[in-house]
Amino acid sequence: MTTFLAILVTGLGTYLSRSIFILSLANRRIPPMVRAALEYVAPAVLGALVVTMLVTPEGKIALGYAEVLALATAGAVALRTRNHILTLVAGMAVFWIVRTIT
Repeated sequence: MTTFLAILVTGLGTYLSRSIFILSLANRRIPPMVRAALEYVAPAVLGALVVTMLVTPEGKIALGYAEVLALATAGAVALRTRNHILTLVAGMAVFWIVRTIT
């Protein structure tokens, strides 16, 4: 029962922490400087995900063929399309395919 309770409390906390911002900003205009800063959230999160994937708990860099090809593909797609979702999908697809083959 404690595991279920922990999942429930975590879910409610996540929901509330996100909904507070949505509800409080629903009828307000977001300033242009804030909107410009928010454009960098997706690349920052993607970078954080990549770094955590490539560094071991001991702090060493762990690169294999799958990681290098996925990063190269994601970089090329990002430069060509400037689409965060397409970049993520292309990089992950290459990563999973290469990881399955090797």
